[in-house]
Amino acid sequence: MQIRIEAFDLPGRTCAAGPDFPGYTNIHIAVQRREALLDPQPGDASAATWTLDCTASSTDLKGPYIQGRPGQRFIHLSWGSVDGTGTFTMFRRAKLMLDAIDPAVLTAAARSGWLVARLGATDAKGQPLCAAVRPPRVEWSAGAPI
Repeated sequence: MQIRIEAFDLPGRTCAAGPDFPGYTNIHIAVQRREALLDPQPGDASAATWTLDCTASSTDLKGPYIQGRPGQRFIHLSWGSVDGTGTFTMFRRAKLMLDAIDPAVLTAAARSGWLVARLGATDAKGQPLCAAVRPPRVEWSAGAPI
């Protein structure tokens, strides 16, 4: 099965400092697996997408970019600042919580071969989305992406 993550409404390449946010420049977002990053995208892109391989059972998802224990699985979306040498320094992460997927959607996705996540990537303060992300903040659907 494939998981496609579609992020829109990214916060921009620069986010100013706020009361609980130090501010960053040259912001990028990527799917993270341990220390590896999958296809970092600029924070001012119109959208960012990633496609991940996984295996699905009726109760669980597994794959190289899926982390956590059964019943607590998630995918990390990591925000970082990229310096002049191309080094990504992570400053914030969002966890797409897979245990929040409706079982009917997961069953349909296993049949179709596609599970699609759509989410806005900017929080209410205009900063990069972080913390545990569950519906309605992320919309999960089954079927090939458009």
